[in-house]
Amino acid sequence: MSDKKYAYAVGRRKTAVAQIRLYNGKGTSTINQKPVDSYVTRADLFQTIYAPLKTAGVYEDFHFEIEVSGSGESAQAQAIRHAVARALVVAQEGLKSTLKGAGFLTRDARKVERKKPGLHKARKAGSWSKR
Repeated sequence: MSDKKYAYAVGRRKTAVAQIRLYNGKGTSTINQKPVDSYVTRADLFQTIYAPLKTAGVYEDFHFEIEVSGSGESAQAQAIRHAVARALVVAQEGLKSTLKGAGFLTRDARKVERKKPGLHKARKAGSWSKR
């Protein structure tokens, strides 16, 4: 961890939680103390993670350190995207309207519905028979 000044934010999706420290300037971006390219293997998830930086036009101006846990790789990438967008707003207030318009600041609240007693899954019931 660095002693430099940073913008801090938290992003969430399903059960994934991403905590970010966004630093000004060039540097190596890490996720869970690993370089981004070794932690993220799918190309579509790279696009998801870097979308707020590219939309705001500040892709080359920042680097970050992220701690992420919970859920799967896709939900983690979406939690990271949420955290990056929120940290960008903390770092530069003028980017808020751009990021909000693109939908990056909205928390996706959908979660897996819990299983109910007497049912097979959350809503799936056994076959009904009159006799």
